[in-house]
Amino acid sequence: MGRYVVRRLVQMVPVFIGSTLLIFLMVNVMGDPIAGLCGDRQCDAATAAQLKKEFGLDQPVWQQYLTYMGNVFTGDFGTAFNGQEVTELMSTAFPVTIRLTVVAICFEVLIGITLGVVTGLRRGRPIDTGVLLLTLVVISVPTFVTGLLLQLLLGVERNWIRPSVSPEAPFGELIVPGLVLASVSLAYVTRLTRTSIAENRRSDYVRTAIAKGLPRHRVVTRHLLRNSLIPVVTFIGADIGFLMGGAIVTERIFNIHGVGYQLYQGILRQNTQTVVGFVTVLVLVFLLCNLVVDLLYAVLDPRIRYA
Repeated sequence: MGRYVVRRLVQMVPVFIGSTLLIFLMVNVMGDPIAGLCGDRQCDAATAAQLKKEFGLDQPVWQQYLTYMGNVFTGDFGTAFNGQEVTELMSTAFPVTIRLTVVAICFEVLIGITLGVVTGLRRGRPIDTGVLLLTLVVISVPTFVTGLLLQLLLGVERNWIRPSVSPEAPFGELIVPGLVLASVSLAYVTRLTRTSIAENRRSDYVRTAIAKGLPRHRVVTRHLLRNSLIPVVTFIGADIGFLMGGAIVTERIFNIHGVGYQLYQGILRQNTQTVVGFVTVLVLVFLLCNLVVDLLYAVLDPRIRYA
């Protein structure tokens, strides 16, 4: 296990460098950050030259990337064009998005896996058909439609929730936004769990456990569920990064000042330091989540061993 972890950590280094290099090139080559600083009016040549020199944009792109990576390893993600440190933006944005992601993942695990197990054990019955139709509708409806409808019905008409989340963003106010964020992933988790349960239910080890006279709940929890959760855990592990980086729509609807909000503002204002800094951290989140998921395989299925 130790060797496997070390090998995976070593493999993460080139992936991290390649991902950040690609992002850095896309952001710096495809856009003009100086134009974003000047607003609607075009900067004059002297001002543009001064701004490029101040932010190091007058250097070659490869030199800018090396300078950026050197600063990253010291914890310096640069300065936004408004003069605020990117790390300050991260310190306020990431805790909010992490809380929102935790709420969304809880919905995926509790509701998605539960519905998947119930429908997988009752495949072909009315409850199975009903859940499949419901998940298909959830997947078909865009997230912004779901978010706006819940905001209108629960926040404006019923006044059960705050239509706009407060700046502190406590867990209580993030329940509905978390459900909106997790809605599509929750539907996929339900369908994936259902399919995995239905397939493994016909396996030899399940029939053997039933023939030995084991209680039904033990067959399901100790044998069937553990093996069936391997693809589900893979999906949820990768989905953590997608939820944190893809919360732009949900955070805009409920006015949540998290990672998605900062990314949107950075893209809108062509603030390259903010965009590259936040995406760099998200790349690390993706890599670490994939490593944790791989290590969980051995917990779910003892037959899996790492050399």
